Order: sequence, then C-alpha cells, then structure tokens
Amino acid sequence: MGDPKFSRRKYVTPSHPWQKERIDAENELIRKFGLKNKTELWKVQSLLRTFRKRARELQARVRYGDKQAEKEMEELLKRLDKIGVLGDEASLDDVLVLDTEDLLGRRLQTMTYLKGLSNSHKQARQFIVHGHISIGDRRVTVPGYLVKREEEDIIDYLSKSPLADELHPARPKEEGEEWEGPLPADEAPAEAKEPAPKKPSEEVPKPEEPKAEEPKDADKPAKTDEPKDDAKPKEEDKPEPKAEEPKEEKADAPKEEPPSPEKTKEEPPSPEKTRDEPPASDKTKEEPPSSDKTKEEA
Repeated sequence: MGDPKFSRRKYVTPSHPWQKERIDAENELIRKFGLKNKTELWKVQSLLRTFRKRARELQARVRYGDKQAEKEMEELLKRLDKIGVLGDEASLDDVLVLDTEDLLGRRLQTMTYLKGLSNSHKQARQFIVHGHISIGDRRVTVPGYLVKREEEDIIDYLSKSPLADELHPARPKEEGEEWEGPLPADEAPAEAKEPAPKKPSEEVPKPEEPKAEEPKDADKPAKTDEPKDDAKPKEEDKPEPKAEEPKEEKADAPKEEPPSPEKTKEEPPSPEKTRDEPPASDKTKEEPPSSDKTKEEA
C-alpha cells in the first residue's frame, strides 16, 4: 500500500528520453492546449493507455462468451460516455481509436476556453487556479478536471467572483460588443489619456521647435552684425598669409634670379646701339673723302 501521505505516481514516463519525433509531438500538444508541463500530458496519455488496454482485454474475453466481460464492457462504455468521449452506441473498437486530444478536449481548462469564458488557454488556467470558475455552485480549482457531459452547460464564473460582473475588463469581449454604462476603474484612466494628446497638441506651438527656428533667424542677423567682426578676423587672416609670404620670400630669396632675365631684356638695347652704330659705319664711309683730302693736301 505504501505511506498514505505520499500517493503513487499516476502516470508513466516515456521509455526513451531522447526521441525527436515524440518530443516535437508533445511540445505541439502543450502549446495547443496550454498545458503547464509534460506531466499533465503524460497523465492523460496514461489514462488513455489504461482505457485501451482494458478494451483489448475485454474484447478477447467477450469472444469466448464471458458474461462478466460483457458487464465490464458496458461499464467501460458508460464511463466514457459520461465523460463525453464516446457516444451512446459506441463499441470497444471505438475505444481503441481514441486519441490523446480527445481526452485533452474534456479538461476543464479547455472547456472554459471553448465556452468563451477566457481569451486564451493560459487565461482559462489562471481563472481556474484563482477560483473564478465554478461548475454549478461548486468551485473547481483543478485545470485537469475531466468535465462530464452533464456539467458542460453549468460551467460559469463563480457568483462571488469579481469576474461575474459583465463590465469587468478581464472578461472576453464579443465581436462588435461595446461597453454600456460606466466604465470600470481600470479603464477610467483611458479617458484621461484621450485629453492628454490634446494638451501636447496645444503645446505644439510652444515647443522648442519654433525656438529652434528663432535661434537660426537670430544667428542670421548675428551673422549680418558680425561681418564687422568677421572683417577683423579676415584682416587678421590676411596678415597670416602675409606672415607666410615673407617666409616664401625668404625661401624664394635665393631664387630671385628673374631680375637677371630682366637684365637680359635690358640687353636688347645693345642691338639698338648696334643699329645706331651704322652711322659710325657711315663715318667710315665718309672717311674716304678724308683720304681725298689727304691726297689734296699732298
């Protein structure tokens, strides 16, 4: 029997820990039904495994005409019909066709979401754990509770829960539905947020943008007023190149040979002198008469 303080484990873990196909399938089911962990999935799989195992055993015993097996078969089918997994005219073959999703769809968490009491599977789990969901007048805080067929229409918010108020903001809204009457305290600030955009709109003329433009305009006149000051720096800038020019002159001082070409240009007057010399040649030409004079003198 074991220690009554510690109940036995109600599920069987996979035989092999690392199987990619199985792990991917389990993760997909966890996301689809909003399960907390794989333990909840393994519990449902273990329960389904027991149903199918029991169906196979009864199927073999019924073939041999065992009357006790027929009674047990009827009890098994009634139990599955009560849970809402099978119909009235089901057989053992239908039990063997059951899938894990068939049982996951009967959990209180899934039924709460399907009835439109929450926006998602995760929110449905939160409502159940916090005690906002009831089956009839009975509060149920177990998300994995398998809902019976008779209890489907009784699932609703607990009468003492704040979610029982139709105006509660956490309740899912139907398409096209609008709040009627006074808004709850949580949405009251939303109205305060609406005039808020008006204040910034009114403050638009006052923002720093126009101020940013004014300094630009102020800079422009400042620039017009500063030309005098700019002229000074320009004058100051001029002496700087002048200061550099002397350096260049010093550097070019040894290179002051261009005057020599000027001298060469001045030398051309020498050919002019040569042009003026022809009179000298004329004198030479005139010299012959001097020779005649010498002859006359002789």
